[in-house]
Amino acid sequence: MKKIINKTLENIPLISHPKTALVAKSIYWFSIGIVLGLFFLLSFAFILFQNVYRNVVFPGVLINGISFAGKSQLYVENYFDSKNKQLGKSTFTFSVDEQTATLSAQELQAGYDSKLLAQQAMSIGRSTDILSNISLVFQAYLNGINLPAAYSYNNDILTQNLDPLAKTVYIAPVDAIFTFQNSKVTAFKPSADGQQADIKTAEQALTNRLPILMDMNKVQNLTITVPIEVLHPKITTGAANNLGIKELIGTGESLFQGSIASRIYNINLASARINGTLVAPGDTFSFANAVGDISSYTGYQQAYVIQNGHTVLGDGGGVCQVSTTIFRAALNAGLPIVERHAHDYRVEYYEEDGPPGIDATVYVPSVDLKFKNDTSHYILIQSTIDPKALRLTFSIYGTADGRKVSMTTPVVTDQIPAPPPLFQNDPSLPQGKTVQTDFAAAGATVSFSRTVTKDGKPYISDTYVSHYQPWQAVFLVGTGGS
Repeated sequence: MKKIINKTLENIPLISHPKTALVAKSIYWFSIGIVLGLFFLLSFAFILFQNVYRNVVFPGVLINGISFAGKSQLYVENYFDSKNKQLGKSTFTFSVDEQTATLSAQELQAGYDSKLLAQQAMSIGRSTDILSNISLVFQAYLNGINLPAAYSYNNDILTQNLDPLAKTVYIAPVDAIFTFQNSKVTAFKPSADGQQADIKTAEQALTNRLPILMDMNKVQNLTITVPIEVLHPKITTGAANNLGIKELIGTGESLFQGSIASRIYNINLASARINGTLVAPGDTFSFANAVGDISSYTGYQQAYVIQNGHTVLGDGGGVCQVSTTIFRAALNAGLPIVERHAHDYRVEYYEEDGPPGIDATVYVPSVDLKFKNDTSHYILIQSTIDPKALRLTFSIYGTADGRKVSMTTPVVTDQIPAPPPLFQNDPSLPQGKTVQTDFAAAGATVSFSRTVTKDGKPYISDTYVSHYQPWQAVFLVGTGGS
């Protein structure tokens, strides 16, 4: 039997070379020595270099392309201070809406940030990290280090001068109020955006303009427009209710200047009773139902009304001013008019602020004004009265659905002059006293048309024709005792 002997590397003896190992160790330590020597040499040279430039900027350090090698920190600071002084007469005009404020660069303390630039130039190569310092100094010496210019201005002075302008344009946003009770809105105020001057944007614009001013190196007059920023309310109209009443969809106005006190009282009373009325989607608004009974029993006073072809004192005189104004609001909102009647004759009140033919008379309950809410949401009717201008306004709120309304100018035809005035004796009046009860008005036919489009397509097209009789001025002449 043969015996197999397995030889491995462990069985092979290693050959030692003492000379080779000695040479390798010598080279290693020699290299270490060279490195250490170079390090100490460079460190010594850098220390000498630092001593030479102890209190001045190192070579190769530039600011905005200008070399400050060998210059002191004070020199750098004074250099940029002199630049600021040269351009100190430059002005910045800040425009907010139509208001302006002009400040010189000197007043704003605007220009180069001389202290910061001087500190930055001196800090190159002077950190606590010696290796970083050596690297930066060599980099500056060989290739140069260019520091960008830094600019500053006094923000407190800017704010102090812009605040008065900001106050003139400031409008606080209005939160919506919507209180619903017993099928009527008892308190309503739509939300409204506010506005304020965007001072932050103006500050950024000034920051952007400063480099341009300093680079041009001559006195300039620069204008900065301060934009207006929209302020949104915390509670919008849509968020204040769940009936879809979000925005204004139509308004109507009329003047009642020259009205007697009782007529003004009745206008206020009737409009207040309609104020806050809600009309559900698909429902029809009825003036008669909304205003209720019109008589002395419900609080109305006597004022002149048209009755049986004459103008006489009667309960609720002036209520037609209210129906006329609502009619105009419904027209402008683009709502379908279900029922409307013109007056028997042209009434001067309804032509104080516009052409004839856009009026609506009521005689509760037989003669009514009606219009339909054909939108997909509730509508709200609100009234306001300007007691100084004697102006009544009705506003209809809802959700806009793309309707656009256009109306033609009323055309007056078939005009008939008013009859001569009539003087009637009245023993109830003192002798010699004259009271006018009717006012002359020419007869005429007045017509106008309305076109309502929805999303650019025809939706409603209607024409309103009013036939006004000629009306005679009537004067009552007193024949009674004094």
